[in-house]
Amino acid sequence: MPNALDAPYRPAPGSALEADVAVIGGGVIGHGIAWEARRSGHSAVVIDDAPGSGASWAAAGMLAPVSELHYQEEDLLELMLEASGRWPGFAAGLAAAAGSDPGYLTTPTLAVGADAADRQALLDLREVQQANGLTVEPLTIREARRREPLLSPAIASALNTPADHQVNPRLLVACFRRALARHAGGTGSGRSFVAGAAEGYAVPDRAAGLLWRDGAVAGVTLEGGGTVAARETVVANGLHAAALTGLPEKLHLPLRPVHGDILRLAVPAHLQPLLTSTVRGLVRGIPVYIVPRQDGTVVIGATQREDALGKDSGTSAGAVSAGGVYQLLRDAQVLVPAVAELELLECTARARPGTPDNAPLLGRVPLKDGPSGQSHVEGLIIATGFFRHGVLLTPAAAAICRDLLEGREDPRWAPFNPGRFSGVAVRPAAAATLPNPKETA
Repeated sequence: MPNALDAPYRPAPGSALEADVAVIGGGVIGHGIAWEARRSGHSAVVIDDAPGSGASWAAAGMLAPVSELHYQEEDLLELMLEASGRWPGFAAGLAAAAGSDPGYLTTPTLAVGADAADRQALLDLREVQQANGLTVEPLTIREARRREPLLSPAIASALNTPADHQVNPRLLVACFRRALARHAGGTGSGRSFVAGAAEGYAVPDRAAGLLWRDGAVAGVTLEGGGTVAARETVVANGLHAAALTGLPEKLHLPLRPVHGDILRLAVPAHLQPLLTSTVRGLVRGIPVYIVPRQDGTVVIGATQREDALGKDSGTSAGAVSAGGVYQLLRDAQVLVPAVAELELLECTARARPGTPDNAPLLGRVPLKDGPSGQSHVEGLIIATGFFRHGVLLTPAAAAICRDLLEGREDPRWAPFNPGRFSGVAVRPAAAATLPNPKETA
């Protein structure tokens, strides 16, 4: 698991930092929003005591708007396609800013069915995908095995999905951190550098709650005792978002942990490359995927369960299920028998933040009867509940938050408003406040 920082840094107890934007949460979403804010000319800090160690650490990084189209979740499709279209430019810009590779690959995805029932399920889904204007191309078994020779000859069907790509989330977070640590004019100077933050942007502490001033969110209190004053605060800390103190009154963020097991395996030299494309399969109706990495490893995942093992059942961390590991290895070998010859390097379990409709909570918090016609809680943006789609949606979420920071709001994303489950009028919190400088001067 990655450390919060390369050096053991902690802000001094009671310290007060100031930034244009305070982002709570150091996963791919939080880092992406902070980087986009930085690119737009805002100073930004990322508040997290272990950045990149939650769901982002376990994620396979499939960028799959076509394969991830699920029945009764069609509202998400436009957002997923928006994000997918942004990924090439987003990845190129980040690589240039960080001076390193986030592992973005445009190799296609193969959907594979193990038996006749799996084939029919994939063809039924293809009808929905085509009805939504998506491209999914049928392949013969011979064509599929010509492209991926280690696929089992016993598979029942194969479909090519050229628009579904991948990125390496661990490399992605590392790139975000390098890019954010670079400041114009050198360390300690430049518009983006935040005094008191590690490397000018990182706050390796947990957010305790929101600070308010004059009916608007004005920053963050830290568990270590300090504060971050900010013009805008973005809540992007996944499952922990609903536990923050000082959230607007009556705001309901119905986040639930959806746990998954994921495996990482090394491919021996005589089997490389095991695959050149991501393989997403159905084996007796159960989904499994195999994602090849550039470093000679593969990622196999992911089980999905709403119950948890171990003492951390309500958090993003969790215990690995023995049955889940067995299921993944069993089903992956049905599609690619050579999986049995790989070296098992790592078994990981994390929980993704789900919502009742499996769509994110993204945007400003609406006020029904705000003062002076105010339509939303000022100074606050919510960006959580991304469930299966956090990595894919990062460029879109970052762009949406950037627009909100600059006073623009796209009506296309109204279905994801974070107040949609509240049911009653949300009001500003009667919580801890920052002193008003006019009153203390």
